[in-house]
Amino acid sequence: MEATTTAPGSSSQYLLRIFRDYQNNSVIMEHYNFTGKLKENKYRDGLKPEAIVFLVICLLIVLENAVVLVAIWRNKKFHLPMYYLLGNLTLSDLLAGFTYMVNIVMSGPNTLKLTPLLWFLREGGVFITLAASVISLLAIAIERHVTMVNMKPYHGAKRGRMFALIGASWVLSVLLGVLPIMGWNCMGSLEDCSTVLPLYSKSYILFCITIFSAILLAIVVLYVHIFRIVKSNTQRLGSLRKGLARKSQKYMALLKTVTIVLGVFIACWLPLFVLLLLDFCCRVRSCSILFKADYFLGIAMVNSLLNPIIYTLTSKDMRRAILKLLCRHCLLTKDGQVKKIGMPFLECSTSKTEVASHRLEGLETTVSSGNITPSPNKALYPKALNS
Repeated sequence: MEATTTAPGSSSQYLLRIFRDYQNNSVIMEHYNFTGKLKENKYRDGLKPEAIVFLVICLLIVLENAVVLVAIWRNKKFHLPMYYLLGNLTLSDLLAGFTYMVNIVMSGPNTLKLTPLLWFLREGGVFITLAASVISLLAIAIERHVTMVNMKPYHGAKRGRMFALIGASWVLSVLLGVLPIMGWNCMGSLEDCSTVLPLYSKSYILFCITIFSAILLAIVVLYVHIFRIVKSNTQRLGSLRKGLARKSQKYMALLKTVTIVLGVFIACWLPLFVLLLLDFCCRVRSCSILFKADYFLGIAMVNSLLNPIIYTLTSKDMRRAILKLLCRHCLLTKDGQVKKIGMPFLECSTSKTEVASHRLEGLETTVSSGNITPSPNKALYPKALNS
């Protein structure tokens, strides 16, 4: 009551109290005890076998995505605006693997040794990298949609748009991840606490799920529109010579693979989203499955592990660049083709007609993580031929 007499004193005392609470280790004990998580054995013993398995997966995530980033950086062919978005998604996956690793090391018995500030930083890192991955997928979908609607190939002047999308994705991701540490948490209001994340407010959890779901829905809508555009142009090419129609059909097939990354993301993260939604609906200690959240997070981690594999399997250029980086003399011939070693998915050679087409028109189509870079679009859009 007395603190409200002067505004400066009130604000300074409030900030001082917040600072003390963020450094008070007993807050962690209080929240974990209230939600019933202290009954779990993982807060008494060291790292469990499943935690060690998750650590190995995280290490693979970091290594895989680092290889993809280095391949993009070392090959001038990939120094194009569209590959910046691919690199951004790869970077978010790499950082996700690192933050998962830090999260696992700081979990278990180490959780009870943390201050609320360190706890917020631990969990906030995961939320930031998750948001970066989701928003990166949206940025790729937006760029693809703009390019397809405008029916124009890439130009150097469009780098600004790429950097704007990348910058916006990280600004929004960081903003979303730091909301709890800025005050949107349940410290001082135990009844509003999440069971999976005992210092996070249930309302914040619901907010994040809503945002991520809206982004994924927007991505689906954009890709559906892109499919319709390509399909309509494919039908119009039916009356043209077979070569153009064949290229259009091939492009349609390649565009369909764009949905692989999105589909894998939804498959990996949907169980965790459902669990968090259940966390919002359940009363404290009423849903025992909420204490098994680590396994749901493990499934979500697999997404960052699979993305580099998808890049490799769906892009011949990326596959060749990665193999060249890893073991050029072991897997590539002198002319840059992949040796036939009994693994068809590693063979990067193209047919004579494709090579000729590439030489004549400079066609370079890369499907990776929503990344289809057709150049030129003349083979797909009759209108562009006239212009």
